Amino acid sequence: MYSSITSGGVRGIISYLMQIEVDVSSGLPGFNMVGFMSGDVREAGDRVKVALRNAGIKIPASKITVNLSPADIKKEGVVVDLPLAVGILEAIGEVSPGCADDTVVLGEVGLDGDIKEVKGVLPIVTKAKEAGYKTVILPIKNAREGAVVSGMKIVGVSSLQEVIMYLSTPERERDGLIEPTRVNLDKIFSEDEESSEGVDFADINGQSAVKRAAMVAAAGFHHILIVGPPGSGKSMVAKRIPTILPRLSLEESIEVSTIYSVAGMMGENKALITKRPFVSPHHLITEASLVGGGTIPRPGAISLAHRGILFLDEMPEFPRTKLDMLRQPIEDRKVHIVRNRGTFMYPADFQLIGALNPCPCGYYPDRNKCKCTSNEIRRYLGRISGPILDRIDICIEAPKVDIRELSGKSDTCNESSKTMRERVLLARKKQEERFRGTSLKFNSEMTPADIRKYCKLGMRERAFLEKTFCSMDLSARAYHKVLRLARTIADLEGEEMIKEIHLMEAVSYRMTDGKYWRQEEG
Repeated sequence: MYSSITSGGVRGIISYLMQIEVDVSSGLPGFNMVGFMSGDVREAGDRVKVALRNAGIKIPASKITVNLSPADIKKEGVVVDLPLAVGILEAIGEVSPGCADDTVVLGEVGLDGDIKEVKGVLPIVTKAKEAGYKTVILPIKNAREGAVVSGMKIVGVSSLQEVIMYLSTPERERDGLIEPTRVNLDKIFSEDEESSEGVDFADINGQSAVKRAAMVAAAGFHHILIVGPPGSGKSMVAKRIPTILPRLSLEESIEVSTIYSVAGMMGENKALITKRPFVSPHHLITEASLVGGGTIPRPGAISLAHRGILFLDEMPEFPRTKLDMLRQPIEDRKVHIVRNRGTFMYPADFQLIGALNPCPCGYYPDRNKCKCTSNEIRRYLGRISGPILDRIDICIEAPKVDIRELSGKSDTCNESSKTMRERVLLARKKQEERFRGTSLKFNSEMTPADIRKYCKLGMRERAFLEKTFCSMDLSARAYHKVLRLARTIADLEGEEMIKEIHLMEAVSYRMTDGKYWRQEEG
């Protein structure tokens, strides 16, 4: 007999549907699989045969041929185990012919018949819906993830016996046997909204200028670099920036969840990623793990940080070659990986936050503590190339914190993440209204033409900017950066026009760059 079961797979983050065709015929007993597949897919035959036997199913001594189509796409992963088992069950008459029509099946099968979770469920279920399918049978641990796709009937199963029982039951009675999985998206988002972040900007005493710069960066989606000695709070500030960012929208959440689903990092029984990612890779991370790739291409750290933050602590400790690999993704907001089996594209729209000491020992320019030579400092800072620096809008110094601020005896009041977040949300709303109908979302994305349109200056502001740029000998790129920053600062202050005070603050975020990367020899 012949049977055909629909399943799915993923190439990069793009999903596709496949057909698992099974033919059981008389002849010399054997089991043969064809259809351009990887080793783990080819091994599915051995796993399924043992699992069916342990589930009490006797496979007749027949010639079994399995074809996976389309033949021009290499099949990878273990999602074909369960559809292969269902195809064999249908072909040998253990379940009724056509019982899995209009149904997509996916899952890994253990030798004992247990159904194990798989990667890429969210994009596959989305593809199934686009193709007109209404039901998906998948592992119970992936059921909530699949149920995110509205309008789909998600049947979560935990064993082969459960699958056989479900498919052997008349269709009208199946819902009483296994209740389809459903999720309440509003509840998921509201629960995460109420959950504690665990960290707050109010925990940080001092460093008011750095916290202000962090708020500007969050409001306009600007990349930021924090320079300062050890213990000055650079990492503390960076780890609290997610607390002042807007929540992920449903559309953004599905984008992020798709990436984590493909990477196998969703977590058991997790429906969606609802919080903005914060990815902080170690400086020994491989190039493939940073930007994506590998023998079986998978998303790297920069894609896992999509719609969130990529934090590079001790940035000069990363090899320069790895840092320079960020140049193209920062510009294009996606990364292309070319392999002999095809080209893969992963989204990489992240906010870069870098933190570093100003020299190898960490205490420059305090010459009472710093013993590094000028050449050592130049070599150390030179690991961050000019093209990377050009893509960072804000460079701020985190000086040593005063003891009075640490003890809480200073006159300054620590602003909470909640208060800062409210201001960031208002600034983001202004940008949304300003750029409605365009491809822009944030001030940081403005081109020179956009800057001329949205960053109008008065006579006084124009004169200040001309004088400043002549005295500081800044480039045209720096000019555009200052105006982007000034636009964001004005939005934070609720101002429609950019004022001189906004320009002064924006220029100050370029002075640290000059202090450390344009220092004179000697």
